[in-house]
This record gives sequence, C-alpha cells and structure tokens, in this order.
Amino acid sequence: MKLKMICIVLLFSIVGYAQEKENVLEQLQKVAVVDQKVMMPMRDGVRLSTDIYRPKGNGKYPIIFSRTPYNFNSYRDGELVTRTLQTALEAINKGYAYVVQNERGRFFSEGEWGILGTPLTDGYDAFEWMSKQVWSNGKIGLLGCSSTAEWQMAVASLQHPALAAMVPQGYGAGVGRVGRFNEQGNWYRGGAGQMLFTAWLYGTQHDKAKPNLPANVSQEDLQRIQKFYDMAPRYPRVDWKEGLSHLPVQDIIKAVDGPVGVYEEMIRRKPNDPAWFEGGLYHDNMPFNTPSFWFVSWYDVSSGPNIELFNHVRKNAKDQKVRDSQYLIIAPTLHCAYTRSTENTVVGERSVGDARFNHNELVYGWFDHWLKGEPFKDMPRVRYYTMGSNKWQTSDVWPPANAVMTTYFLDSKGKANTLNGDGKLVTKKVSKDNPDAFTYDPMNPVTSHGGNVCCTGNAVQGGAFDQQEMEKREDILVYTTEPLAEGVEISGFIESTLYVSSDVKDTDFTIKLIDVYPDGKAYNLDETIQRVRYREGYDKEVFMEAGKVYKVELTPMSTSNYFEKGHRIRVEISSSNFPRFDRNLNTGGNNFDESQAKTAHNKVHHSSQYPSSIKLPIVKTKK
Repeated sequence: MKLKMICIVLLFSIVGYAQEKENVLEQLQKVAVVDQKVMMPMRDGVRLSTDIYRPKGNGKYPIIFSRTPYNFNSYRDGELVTRTLQTALEAINKGYAYVVQNERGRFFSEGEWGILGTPLTDGYDAFEWMSKQVWSNGKIGLLGCSSTAEWQMAVASLQHPALAAMVPQGYGAGVGRVGRFNEQGNWYRGGAGQMLFTAWLYGTQHDKAKPNLPANVSQEDLQRIQKFYDMAPRYPRVDWKEGLSHLPVQDIIKAVDGPVGVYEEMIRRKPNDPAWFEGGLYHDNMPFNTPSFWFVSWYDVSSGPNIELFNHVRKNAKDQKVRDSQYLIIAPTLHCAYTRSTENTVVGERSVGDARFNHNELVYGWFDHWLKGEPFKDMPRVRYYTMGSNKWQTSDVWPPANAVMTTYFLDSKGKANTLNGDGKLVTKKVSKDNPDAFTYDPMNPVTSHGGNVCCTGNAVQGGAFDQQEMEKREDILVYTTEPLAEGVEISGFIESTLYVSSDVKDTDFTIKLIDVYPDGKAYNLDETIQRVRYREGYDKEVFMEAGKVYKVELTPMSTSNYFEKGHRIRVEISSSNFPRFDRNLNTGGNNFDESQAKTAHNKVHHSSQYPSSIKLPIVKTKK
C-alpha cells in the first residue's frame, strides 16, 4: 500500500511539474511576442541564433540583452525547459524586451567559437541590429554572470551609443590585465595556471569534427528542429579529482577522450602572450564609459580582479558622470550564487548568517533608471557582507575609508611546519633569521580544501572548510597570532611579501588567510599564489639561483571578515594548492608540456633583513 501511495504522489508531482512548465509558456505567450531562433547577421555574414521576447503591441521598449556560450534552447531531449522563459516573463512584466543570443559557434549559431566573446565586433553588431528594430527604444542593458558576463567589458570599450548600462556578475573571466592583476581571464593567478578552464572547456568547447547545420537553414526549420535537436553534446562525466592530475597538462582533455578545441592552443600561452591582447578580454588600457552595477562573491575565483576593475573604472571612466555611476555588491557566496542566499547561508562548512538581499529588485531598479529614465533610487556605492559579524555594510569606496593597512610579520624558531609548529604572526620585525624549510614534491602536492573557486567539477568544492587536518602536513608552514583581546574587522585587499630561497630554478609559493576559532576550527578566507619566475613582472621570466634569497610580492587577496574576541588570525604558506592551481614541476621549463618533475627544498626567511609579512586592512571603529 505504501509503495502504491508513493507512486501516486510521484505521478502527481511529475504531472504538476509538467503543467507548471506549460503554464510559464502560456503566461509568456499571453503577454509577449515570442520570436525564437532569429538568425542575427554579423558584419562577416555569420548568423547568431537569437531568441527575442517583447511585449505585445506597437510600443518601443528598452532591451535587456544576454549573450552566452551556454544552451538556452527551450527544449532538451524533447522536454520543455523554462529557465530562459521565466527570465523573459519577468522582464516582459517589468516593461522590457528580453533578448538572449548564443556566441558564434555555439549550438544554433554559425561560425567557429573562440572563447571570451570573440570577436568583439559581434557584440557591437548585435547592439546595432537590436537598436534599429521598430520595437526598440534604442537603449540596451547587459545582464549576465560568469561566461554570460565575461564579454561585456571589452565590448563596452567599443562605445556603441545604444549601450546604456551593464550588470556584470562574477565577471573575472573577462578581466585581462587590470592594475595589480594580470590574470588573463582567470587563466592565471600570479603566473600560475588556474585549472578551472581545463575542466570547464572539456564540457564547453566543441570538437572540430562536431556536426553542423546546413548552410542558410531557415528560422522556421530551426524552430521546428529545436524540439528534438539542441546541438548540445553530451560528454561522459569525468572524475576531475583524478583527471586533473594527468601530465602533461596540455594533454588532460585528450587523456579523457574529450573534444579537441581552443584549450590545446590556450594552455600553451604564457601570461604575456600577445594573443591575450587580441581577443575578448578587457585590459586597463581600453576605454570604458558605461554605467555599471557590479556583483562579486567572496568565495569566487575572481573576487580580487573583479573589485580591482570596479576601482579602475571609478577612477578612469571617460566622463565624471559615468565614474560616479559605478556601484558594487560583494556577497558571501560561491560563484554566481547571488540569489541563493538564505536566512542561514552556509558557504562550504561555515555558516555566515542571513545574507539575503533583494537582488532582482536592485537589478531592475538599475535598468529602470538607465533604460527607462525613471528617477534614480539612491543607494550605497559599495554594499559588502562581513563574515563573522554576519552583516551587510556600506561604504563609498573600497576598501572602506577607515581601513588601515596593518603589518604582521612572520616569526618562528625555524619550526613553523604544521599546526603544531612554532610559527607566529607578530607586529614587530624579528632580528635573527631562522628560516622555515619544507620539501615540495609536485607528485605529492598540497591538495585544495575549499577555497575561492569555480568550475572544477568534483575536483574542488568551494567555500570555507576547516583546515586543521591539512595543517598536519610538513610542507605547510603555519603562522598564527595570539588570541585576539578584542574583535577585529579585516575588509579590503590583503598584501603579502615573502623572502624565499630554493634549490631549483623555479617554484611556487602559496598563501591562505585563515580565521581560527577558539575550538581550533580554521576557516579559509582567501588564497593566492606566485610563480617565482614572474616575480619581476609577467613580461619576462627570471629564474632563481640555488640558495639565493628573493623578495616575492604575491597577488593581493580580498575579504571582509570579523575575527571575534578570542579568535586568531592565521596564514598558511606552502608551494602548492592543487588542483585549484596547477603544479609547478620545478624544472624551469614550460610546465604545460612536461611530465617529469623535480623536488624542491624551499625556505621562507623572516628577519629585519628579510621581513616576510602580511598587510591586513583593519577597520578602525569610532569610539
């Protein structure tokens, strides 16, 4: 009887879900003109598959535009899919036309896909086409997250007059060289490879041997066949915990029988390869003059460069009005998870409290002003969430104006290895150098445990996790303050300087910032890395001499965290954080085409001569 009841409940659930999907489509068709698989022409004759949803009637409407490499087809395996339809319905009900388009070479779009929104002219041509339609009021706003946002900044630099406003979210893959960051679209951090693109491109890039639609296929045929073809390959699932360990790195996708595509070319690009400056990345020498509402996550792969770009635009946009029309939200979430905050938001293992905020209301309020001319609803320039105290805060600038950079120096008697070592963070330089030594074996790297990540499949789970078990490793140096006599808020960029030596030509140094609870739980906040050959800049490789001490300044970290009274501030230092970052094989070679490694014997020095330190933006409260 129980089994019968379960079957009945499941049947009603399935029927109800199917009816709900049909209802979304019916609601949309009542209020909107639905025009799917419009083949929008680009200047070179390539046509891009575009779905257009606009209010019924003869009015002229502002356009919210999303351009994406992802599949927005309304049918998957013959079943109606409503995610795009729901977004379109919301936009229609708020008085907008909603347009979503596939990048060239993706799904029903013609041409060859090139990653990162190339060519830039496709974005410009799309603006030109949309702004000339009889139903357009001539104003376009851009909306998207991650790869649906990564193209926005560079296209904005072309300054099409119809582009009125942007809402880029989790947009680090669109950032090339900006200020202190030279990440080339999240491909690098500190010159070390970020492995997210390896796993992501396995499921995203199309094989050169992929099926193609007939030339000049009609919109009518596309609308018909979309119900049983969506042009989406179904690649086998890969255990990326194992898959990313393959050497050489350039053959990882090949080793799992994946598609051949842009990965095999891009993995060979070094940080300053000219090709990075010819594609769809935004670099800080490009003009920018678009009002923008930026969304960032603390536990995203790109929080640092994202915030750096916000600051860059505020300082360098062409017009003062535009410089004053930049706003930022930083949420305590994973990649693109802005609408998933709950009254008890848990990121990894750590609860960060009630982090909910009115995301959709803020986004549409932004568009209402810039695309419809409605009065601007005043709001804080920067709205950020402070973990630990678990509250939203506001500021006119980032970092907050009352954040004071405070230096903590590394100290030990030469035994900082592991959680049980003698490593300390102190406020005064130490006189004598007692360097901490450890062995880095690329074949036994420190494994990534939580962190500021995305897109690595099952290889790395993002967020805050207790690091105590990891800190038992001899190849992790641990430096910790005494328990805090009073609570401390750290909000802003964190700067790290290490004095290091090694017996190999090249190696990496990593660092993590940790909040240590009175019971010993040690939650990671942010992390970074520096490949030592790039310590003097990314336009040249300068190798190490055995035993010589070098100053290494790591790419900044970013966070906002309140360390409660009795908590301790900790940093971990090592030479690997894998597969968050690729392993340096320590040979001084290309790394991407190597299968053999050298074991490195690395040292971190700390003294008045070698003041290894971390600078923390401590917020001074008014008394």
